[in-house]
Amino acid sequence: MTKKEKAKYIIDELERLYPTTPIPLSHYSNYTLLVAVLLSAQSTDKKVNEISPFLFERADNPYDMAELEVTEIKELIKQIGLSNSKAKAIKGLSELLVSKHGGEVPESFEELEALPGVGHKTASVVMSQAFGHPAFPVDTHIHRLMTRWGLTSGKNVVETEKDAKRLFPKSLWNKLHLQIIFYGREYSPARNPKAEVDFITSKLRK
Repeated sequence: MTKKEKAKYIIDELERLYPTTPIPLSHYSNYTLLVAVLLSAQSTDKKVNEISPFLFERADNPYDMAELEVTEIKELIKQIGLSNSKAKAIKGLSELLVSKHGGEVPESFEELEALPGVGHKTASVVMSQAFGHPAFPVDTHIHRLMTRWGLTSGKNVVETEKDAKRLFPKSLWNKLHLQIIFYGREYSPARNPKAEVDFITSKLRK
C-alpha cells in the first residue's frame, strides 16, 4: 500500500470505530482545558481527571489561580508527575493571562507558546479543541502509531507532525488526532501489541 492508500484506510477504519470524539480531559472552559492539558504531560488523562476537580474547585479561572501560592497549587496536584514545575507553570501562566490577556486564553500559537509550561503540543490541543483551528497535536500514542504504520521515520514528534499534516486532509486533523489516540490506547499499546487485536497495524504491515 502507498502512504496515501494507508491514510485512506486509517481514516475509514477510525471513523468506523470512533464516529464521535469527546475530549478525554474533563474541562468546562478554555482555561480549564489549558490547565488540564498542561497537567497531562507525562501523566495519564485518567489521573488528571481524578485530581483536576479538586484544583478547579479551589480556582477555575486565572484570576483566582494567580492569587494562590505555588505551594498550594503543588499540594492540590501532588499526585501528578512533575507537580513542582507544573504548579509554577500554572501560577505563571495565570498571572500572564491576567496581566496581558484580560483573563482570556489567547487564540494564537505564538501567544499560547509564550505562556509558562505551554509547548507546541499543548498549544495545538487548545487551538484545535478550544477554538476549532486545524491542528495536529502529536502525543506518544500518535508518534508510536505513525511510526508503526510506516507513515513517518519516527525521528521526533516534529517530523511526525509534519508527515501527519502532509498525509491527512486538513479538515480531519482535529478529529483524527483524537481517533488515533483512542485507537492506540485500546488496540495498540506501547509494549507487546497483539497482532490479532491491533488490526490496523497488521493490515498496513502486509
